[in-house]
Amino acid sequence: MFDFIHYDFLLRSFIAAVIVGSLASTVGVFLVLRGLSFIGAGIAHAAFAGVTFGFLTGTNPLLMAFLFSIASTGLIDLIERYGELKYDAAIGMFFSLTMALAIIFIGLMDSYNAEVMGYLFGNILSITVTDIYAIIAVALLTFAYVGGLFKELHFITFDEVLARASGIPVTPIFSGFLLMTSLTVVVSLKSVGVILVFALIVIPAAAAYQLTHRIGIMVVWAIVFGILSTTLGMFLSYYLDLPSGATIVVINSFIFGIAYLVSPKKKKCEPEALEATERERAMSRDQTSS
Repeated sequence: MFDFIHYDFLLRSFIAAVIVGSLASTVGVFLVLRGLSFIGAGIAHAAFAGVTFGFLTGTNPLLMAFLFSIASTGLIDLIERYGELKYDAAIGMFFSLTMALAIIFIGLMDSYNAEVMGYLFGNILSITVTDIYAIIAVALLTFAYVGGLFKELHFITFDEVLARASGIPVTPIFSGFLLMTSLTVVVSLKSVGVILVFALIVIPAAAAYQLTHRIGIMVVWAIVFGILSTTLGMFLSYYLDLPSGATIVVINSFIFGIAYLVSPKKKKCEPEALEATERERAMSRDQTSS
């Protein structure tokens, strides 16, 4: 059953999928709770524009992906904060712009490049040892950032206004978190691709949200779901000869369906659900003040 571990390229793919699954799920928790799920798609498409620009100009595509995603994220944040435009509108604008740029860059290429399509749909079997090191480095950096600033991120997620009033440096902390999100998207491109990385960020976190009101437990559940979906997805894709990225997302969606069916939240009436949310916010304030 585990004969695939004897192939180095399959073992590398499996390791990458597990780490990317846990990493994307972690950042997804805070994005889902803050109502910024769509920003994952915006960053992914900006990164793809960077990839195509890299191939067009002969520069490192992942470096360009990172620079494009950081630039887009920074501009989205600036427009939301100082342009009196909601995040969803700003994200939608840059989502369209960067995808259009990607199409233009592809059109300017002299010939068809199969590697570009690999970044669009994912090609986890092409993961190299260098890619594994990059994924591990980003995972360690992101987990250290989230773990070190968990209390502050918790407070900012549920009540940004009160967090500012309490003296928490909201802008640099959240900007740093968006930087971690951009890094997560960039290192995930080669494994699951632009189209599917958004699902890997959102679905495990959304499934975890069905099971708890506590953000710490939600992070744990999201990581469990992320690892479970990538593990099962890799197994099924190997033994059934299916596309790995798409299989992982289908498993993710199946997990969400189960979580929704057994969710204690959907059994609560609206006043009880609102009361639980208020308790969560009160706990966040108490933890931050302590």
